[in-house]
Amino acid sequence: YEIDETEIFNLRFEVEKIKEDSQRINLMVGDVRDRAKLNQVFKKYKPNIVFHASAYKHVPLMEEYPEEAIKTNVFGTKNLAEISVQFKVKKFINISTDKAVNPSSIMGATKRLSEIVCKSLNGKHTKFSSVRFGNVLGSRGSVIPLFLEQIREGGPVTVTHPEIKRYFMSIPEAVLLVFQAAYMGSSLGGETFVL
Repeated sequence: YEIDETEIFNLRFEVEKIKEDSQRINLMVGDVRDRAKLNQVFKKYKPNIVFHASAYKHVPLMEEYPEEAIKTNVFGTKNLAEISVQFKVKKFINISTDKAVNPSSIMGATKRLSEIVCKSLNGKHTKFSSVRFGNVLGSRGSVIPLFLEQIREGGPVTVTHPEIKRYFMSIPEAVLLVFQAAYMGSSLGGETFVL
């Protein structure tokens, strides 16, 4: 379930190369801000587990468009989480960010709020966990391509603040962390996992 139709289009070709004939994989275009569509999808497919990765994540852009960060990162998460509870999804894994720790940006604050939304809905039927990522090398939205381009152009390499610390992880590490969170989450739920 993805808002970016190009991602769905490309993923469809990748999935067709690796899936077994007996496997059925449904790829859908949709927006987490569209509660009616989410309800329709959950009613049809009745998922047992939700991996929630929808988010606006570029800090400078979200400072310019805070209302969009709030609509997607907070209210989109709320929609998806509440519908997960309604349909008694067993586990909900919320993908968050290291920027949610003592947030100093709109993006970080909205992701922290998404964690709070998930923790507040943790309950008897649906167990919620959050996973905090740093910069995932090679992923969409990673800062590395920007740094590489700046280096190719002879610099300077821009950083948000001279004292900033950046934490990096590979795509396999990020995927493993998400699956570990889904597997290791306690019977109580409500945890936040960090690599």
